[in-house]
Amino acid sequence: MVEYRIDRHSGVATYVQIVQQTKQALRMGLLEPGDRLPTAREVVEATAINPNTVLKAYRELEREGLVEARRGLGTFVRRSLGTATADTALRAELEAWAGKAREAGLDRDDVAALFTAVLDQHFTAGAGADTGAGADTGADTDDTHIDTHLDTHLQGDPS
Repeated sequence: MVEYRIDRHSGVATYVQIVQQTKQALRMGLLEPGDRLPTAREVVEATAINPNTVLKAYRELEREGLVEARRGLGTFVRRSLGTATADTALRAELEAWAGKAREAGLDRDDVAALFTAVLDQHFTAGAGADTGAGADTGADTDDTHIDTHLDTHLQGDPS
């Protein structure tokens, strides 16, 4: 079962955080079709947020066709998202890279900004055309590219 963590200082609406965390759990295979989401009461007890906020998030997920409410039973996952799983080789590589970034002195916001910049470069319209099925993803090149960004960032930041 998913455990929601609410960051009250993120600037992201609480219900949106619940939606995002649910989608992440679906993408990672932590939630699968048929799984029950925590009840609004359980989420409220764990996070101290308003029950209507939880219900708003669940309605949004239902509107997107990801979950379905079953009266008297709870809210259940209808379908999963993506194919990423919690134990893929790519995740291990990303964890190693994140460890290197942390050792190099980057904080979470630095890493998020760097990672987002690389994602934008590879996943915006017209970019990353070689990412189709059967294409060489250039993982070695991407690792070098990320390391180059990391090195460049560190050289420009004396702290």
